[in-house]
Amino acid sequence: MEINGNNPGFKISARGLSVQRKRMNLIAENIANSETTRNENGQPFRRKFITISQSQKGLNGMNQPQGNLRMQTTDGNHFTFSQPGSVGSGNHSTGLEFEVHEDSSSGELIFMPNHPDSDEEGYVEMSNINVIQEMVEMIAASRSYEANLTALDTSKQIAKDSLEI
Repeated sequence: MEINGNNPGFKISARGLSVQRKRMNLIAENIANSETTRNENGQPFRRKFITISQSQKGLNGMNQPQGNLRMQTTDGNHFTFSQPGSVGSGNHSTGLEFEVHEDSSSGELIFMPNHPDSDEEGYVEMSNINVIQEMVEMIAASRSYEANLTALDTSKQIAKDSLEI
């Protein structure tokens, strides 16, 4: 989701929405494949998860400050924030990066000698997905999505109210 404009709150919230949507999609894929004993590689389905990190750029696309933020007055009635060594937010990146990983732990072995994926001893390796854990993750991702949506709505309302002044 790409949001243009000068309000960094829009960009931060939009990136948060995108990341949480991706997280919910992975969780849904995990739940759908929790009983899959063989994927295209002949292995049981492995749990996928996402890691989120912040790049060197800040969440608003500006370089991270080396010191504290300083408030400078340009006019007696106006305040601006200055950051030592900062650059403008011409880059549309919000500074959040995410990667999808696959959990390499093995799943539970269940004795099912008639199953087509059983080994020579009659055991089938199941997926390493715990549906209860995935549901908890889904609730957390859903609430994070809602929080980002609320922040976006609040930023939108602030911008709208500022135009009515």
